[in-house]
Amino acid sequence: MDLPGLEEAICTKSEMVEGALHLHVELRRKPHRCPECFSRTNRVHDYRYQKIQHLKMWERPTVLFYRRRRYVCSCGKRFAESNTFVNRYQRHSREWNQALGLRIIQGKNFTDSAGQFHTSPTTAMRRFDTLSASMLQEVEELPPVLSIDEYKGDTNKGKYQVILADGVTGEPLDILPDRTSRTVRHYLQQKGQAVQVVVMDMSSSFKSAVQQAIGNPVIVADRFHFCRSIYWALDRVRRRVQQEFHDYDRKKCKRMRHVFHLPFEQLSEKQRWYLDRYLSLSEELRQAHQLKEAFHAWFQRAKEIGSEDGRSVKEELWSFYAQVEASEMPDFQDALTTFRNWESEILNSFTFGYTNGPIEGLNNQTKVIKRNAFGFQRYDRFRLRILLHHQYKHTHFQVG
Repeated sequence: MDLPGLEEAICTKSEMVEGALHLHVELRRKPHRCPECFSRTNRVHDYRYQKIQHLKMWERPTVLFYRRRRYVCSCGKRFAESNTFVNRYQRHSREWNQALGLRIIQGKNFTDSAGQFHTSPTTAMRRFDTLSASMLQEVEELPPVLSIDEYKGDTNKGKYQVILADGVTGEPLDILPDRTSRTVRHYLQQKGQAVQVVVMDMSSSFKSAVQQAIGNPVIVADRFHFCRSIYWALDRVRRRVQQEFHDYDRKKCKRMRHVFHLPFEQLSEKQRWYLDRYLSLSEELRQAHQLKEAFHAWFQRAKEIGSEDGRSVKEELWSFYAQVEASEMPDFQDALTTFRNWESEILNSFTFGYTNGPIEGLNNQTKVIKRNAFGFQRYDRFRLRILLHHQYKHTHFQVG
């Protein structure tokens, strides 16, 4: 019977021992070339048994007992016969090593994959290290539209790492060991000659590195990061004002805080009742909510006409600035400072329409991988684990 991966072997005996399938195999005798003098010989010196762990067969753990033949040459050299199912000095078959290495890439974590193959997590990590470097397709040149973001990795290289992705397709490209301006600048100088647009959060470190490495690219600020500064300002006002409410209203206002963030036209009748009640208790809170609604109106208008009429978007943004200045509310004044410092990048987000949404999705998957593995100590292993997961997550492996 021909078994996958054991086509050349002859199965002389099979037995079940404590739930495991034991296969006794050997190869046909044939002349071999001596590795010392390169002459051919068919003279057998002795036989030795080698225990080899193999892939499961019929959902049973399988062990090969290989009756390995050793030849002797006329020059006195003794050597083992060549075979196709186990490498030298190995206790696992080639099929087993290949299947484990591929399964780790798509598996939950090293421990889970090791349990499926009845081996230790340390062995699984060694197999992953051996296979992963050759499978990863390294990036030679960055695309014209690049997205940059950081995530909390907690590896031996630092607390935060930087992930780079294609701004159009959302495909992950590479991961940098830390988020310092020097590291980002050095990488972009090597591979960023074709980059024209860079999408990022409002990080001065990233902005400085990009401008120094590439020259004068178009920098696009992610919409989520500049919008949240307005909502944070509203939250600061609400938290300060609600301290003066009655104890019941204070707790209820905190639980219903989402009604302050939702656009007024999307509120249900019950939500509008709660919103009107708490706005009636504080003129400052009412004014802060009006500023938030004014910003929301500008934001929706900018999404509609931003790619065609950037000048109108800019003029309407300045009109919002005037409303904030007239209110003399310090919380919104701080948000206004952020908008003025990043005004060109904010307007570019509507002109070009790029966001960091895809790379934030990659970060979410990265956090899941990290949580399933209870963290990674080595940066290089974590980097390969993430990039290979995204590279092969839609690929079906057929091994054995």
